Amino acid sequence: MKPVIALVGRPNVGKSTLFNRLTQTRDAIVADFAGLTRDRHYGNGRIGKHEFIVIDTGGFEPDAGSGIFKEMAKQTRQAVAEADVVIFVVDAREGLSAQDHDIANELRRLGKPCVLVANKAEGMHDGTRLVDFYELGFGEVHGISAAHGQGIRDLVELALEPLALPEPEEDAEEDPNKPIKLAVAGRPNVGKSTLINTWLGEERLVAFDLPGTTRDAISVPFERNGQRFELIDTAGLRRKGKVFEAIEKFSVVKTLQAIESANVVLLLLDATQGVTDQDAHIAGYILESGRAVVIAINKWDAVDSYQREQIQRQIETRLPFLKFASLHFISAIKRQGLGPVWQSIVQAHKSATRKMSTPVLTRLLLEAVQFQAPKRSGMFRPKMRYAHQGGMNPPIIIIHGNSLEHVTEAYKRFLEGRFRKEFDLVGTPLRIQLKTSSNPYADKDE
Repeated sequence: MKPVIALVGRPNVGKSTLFNRLTQTRDAIVADFAGLTRDRHYGNGRIGKHEFIVIDTGGFEPDAGSGIFKEMAKQTRQAVAEADVVIFVVDAREGLSAQDHDIANELRRLGKPCVLVANKAEGMHDGTRLVDFYELGFGEVHGISAAHGQGIRDLVELALEPLALPEPEEDAEEDPNKPIKLAVAGRPNVGKSTLINTWLGEERLVAFDLPGTTRDAISVPFERNGQRFELIDTAGLRRKGKVFEAIEKFSVVKTLQAIESANVVLLLLDATQGVTDQDAHIAGYILESGRAVVIAINKWDAVDSYQREQIQRQIETRLPFLKFASLHFISAIKRQGLGPVWQSIVQAHKSATRKMSTPVLTRLLLEAVQFQAPKRSGMFRPKMRYAHQGGMNPPIIIIHGNSLEHVTEAYKRFLEGRFRKEFDLVGTPLRIQLKTSSNPYADKDE
């Protein structure tokens, strides 16, 4: 599981600038779900070999009585609850404020590990202006500049240090006897809990908690037709005696971590609600993570023919980047259409872990070039020489040649289609990487 860092502080101390610096982007996965007046933003960060999730929060006013500030405070408390460690951001230029004291008291009450950071500290070499912040009682004050990138790496390493993260495992060859890790992802109330309960009851399984997972995440092992699966909970599965209850309690962090941990993700949509922005956000994260995916439209029995036609159009227009995924129309509560979903899950996993030999890949590449050569760019025409597999889950194909920086995205999609057809890659993203050979004479004198 990726560790989670929450950025907390009063308004305008530079939390969003720090968020953008940590994620190296201005984009974010946004929890824009109904009832949230001021959203938490989620993004991926990486320092060295370690990856983490960052949560950016609105300005925190713990004692806000009503209105938008009360909602913002609620959102911040939720972010702290989801986090492994909190970075408390203060403003080195403006100095210590009464609101900083209020936030410090609230963070102590919430009891999460906390690192105190004074932002906008560029040029403050002697550190004397940071002394007042020691009153907050969080130990050393770390001066940084999010806008200039000063002290960011040291800050993250310091924040992650108490978590004792294991070294990331090197990519190992897929064990055919390992269970398929399956995550069910989707918005609240799309029927994840109903579907999970249907599976558990239908398959008559003995389910139990797997130890060692963080933040109460639960994995449920079960078997179907001789194939072992491991269901990674995103619906708030909880144990009650010997019986599992599924509680619709949405957590963005749990969903993101479940997707990261899975081999295959079942993206569950609600036929009565159509394809929403939230669905597109989750689908985009699945694609970014490289996970195999199957799409299921739940509550199909509850819509008429006109609504069904509209939903199919929405999928084409709002989720065009998941064209490779199998699509199923189901009713979890009536147990309709669930068999084909399992078949697609197994097929997606096989596609994601398929081995592709170098001779076959190279033959397909040269045949594709002969059928349609890449466009010339000025004096240069890209020349593709050979291809080999660079990874699995998702499959990565590395193509070597000359002037490959001029290959267009359209031509890469053309190659992807040829590779997908040959190897029957359904339900998995396919990544194509181009490597241009260096010119051995480039540095030699004429």
